[in-house]
Amino acid sequence: MLKQPLATRLVLAATLLLPLSAPAFAADSYTLDPSHTAVVWHINHFGFSKPSGKFTNITGTLTLDVKNLAASTITATIPVDSLVTGIAKLDEHLRSKDFFDLATYPTASFTSTKVTFRGSNASTRDGGGSIATVEGTLTLHGVTKPVTLDVVLNKIGVNMFKKKTAGFSATTTIKRSDFGMTTYLPGLGDEIRLEIESEANIAAGD
Repeated sequence: MLKQPLATRLVLAATLLLPLSAPAFAADSYTLDPSHTAVVWHINHFGFSKPSGKFTNITGTLTLDVKNLAASTITATIPVDSLVTGIAKLDEHLRSKDFFDLATYPTASFTSTKVTFRGSNASTRDGGGSIATVEGTLTLHGVTKPVTLDVVLNKIGVNMFKKKTAGFSATTTIKRSDFGMTTYLPGLGDEIRLEIESEANIAAGD
């Protein structure tokens, strides 16, 4: 048997070891689609009703690892001036210092810190139907607090524009007093239910 040169042996060794050192799966990077991402909130109005409003034009990034959902992350920025209730005078009041104080705090943001996979409610391919708890920090009205989202990864697939897309739904409940918004308490409810719908498109290069 001919003895191989040292350089050749080193190249062969590196080639054999590469699959052991490289990850078997690389997480995909997505960009939130502002046209299909929104946060709807509901509040108890003095016990008479539970009106709602919506934040839109939300931007952010999603790192999704369908082989290991616990390694996924998400960040989102919510422009407060996108708030809409359908009533112009109410929108103006909500943007004032009594509530969101848009002039001082123009954006809110969420950054995940932990994802816990809890199972699946569907057989959709590529992780669709997966249920997870997403812990993170919400910064709103200049205050940062921990928040936990219940999340369902609805579907991963190709959308009508031939882009790989991930869609998910999430819910949580927060207290507005935790974020320094106390106007009309306790008559106007403290607990705010948030319902989030989002689509994210694969980032260029992924």
